[in-house]
Amino acid sequence: MLPDLQGFAIRGLPRIQPGDDLAVLIGDALASTVVPMDGDIITITSKVVSRAEGRFVALDSVEPGDTARSIAVETGKDPRLVELILRESSYISRKHPGVLIVRHRLGLVSANAAIDRSNVGIPDGAEQQEWVLLLPEDPDRSAARLHAALFRRFGLSRLGIVITDSFGRPFRRGTTGVAIGAAGIPVLDDQRGLPDLDGRTMEATLVAFADQVAAAAELLTGQGREGIPVTLLRGLTWPAGEADSASALCRVPEEDLYL
Repeated sequence: MLPDLQGFAIRGLPRIQPGDDLAVLIGDALASTVVPMDGDIITITSKVVSRAEGRFVALDSVEPGDTARSIAVETGKDPRLVELILRESSYISRKHPGVLIVRHRLGLVSANAAIDRSNVGIPDGAEQQEWVLLLPEDPDRSAARLHAALFRRFGLSRLGIVITDSFGRPFRRGTTGVAIGAAGIPVLDDQRGLPDLDGRTMEATLVAFADQVAAAAELLTGQGREGIPVTLLRGLTWPAGEADSASALCRVPEEDLYL
């Protein structure tokens, strides 16, 4: 599936501010480094999408309710942050001192509703205080807009867009890249019903293709101080099927044994 995969870290983007035209900035950075070709996949970290969409919240502006205050005592977390987590979530999966895992309103299961406190900075013209960053309002819609703009700009017939974030997983330590938004590519590679090397019919092989893309991209972007929010991956063989949204990667609650 990965015959000659090439990955390019796209540098040259400024620090994104609310209202910035992300498609133009990414397009300019691509034009000056690696011009996209048909079949390329461009990945963008959710943080820069959230910054462009103005998803900043000043913690001092948050008034925690009774439930948030109670959970904050139980987990040892800032009650203002807990209040934001509850607002962004549909229900709590697990809570423990130092840990609050929730099902985000988008269907994603993550610690702290994937609210970011590191490398957030301060929006231009804002007061000096602690700011946090929420996930994009609709990552699939954001990916579709970026796909349409970059598709037109570079005159391509096939282009994939994946918006990435870093999540932990049950029974595994550490975090890895996952796709929270996608456009232009199938996010799942359904190999059920196909024969394996020995001719046996595969019954459960449903590959999370977009998550594989996100994990590969994170080898280039990193998760901390690297400051590289965009990558271009070239040489991937896309699975058959229609383009889908990253929301298709989320299990429905009835299928999730860990909630």
